[in-house]
Amino acid sequence: MLTSKQRSYLRGLSHDLNDIILVGKEGVYDNVIKQADDALEAHELIKGKVLNNCFEEVRDIATQIAEETGAEVVCTIGRKFILYRRNVKDGKIVLPR
Repeated sequence: MLTSKQRSYLRGLSHDLNDIILVGKEGVYDNVIKQADDALEAHELIKGKVLNNCFEEVRDIATQIAEETGAEVVCTIGRKFILYRRNVKDGKIVLPR
């Protein structure tokens, strides 16, 4: 579980990130989960976007992807979401206490 200070820190790090995950009208399916899992393994912190033609809520989509990949939802802003999963073997991000 992330603290508010850690969430704030991760939001600051994610500011310059490009969207890696795009969720369209099909919603969350196996390829999206696989993409998110691979991206989290490589980067630890990823940003995603829910396209306008998707009718599901951004928070619901972010939560579903987070549950299936073992990540945590840092935040959702508009149509975008940020996910974080610590890489045990090769962790690059050091969170504040």
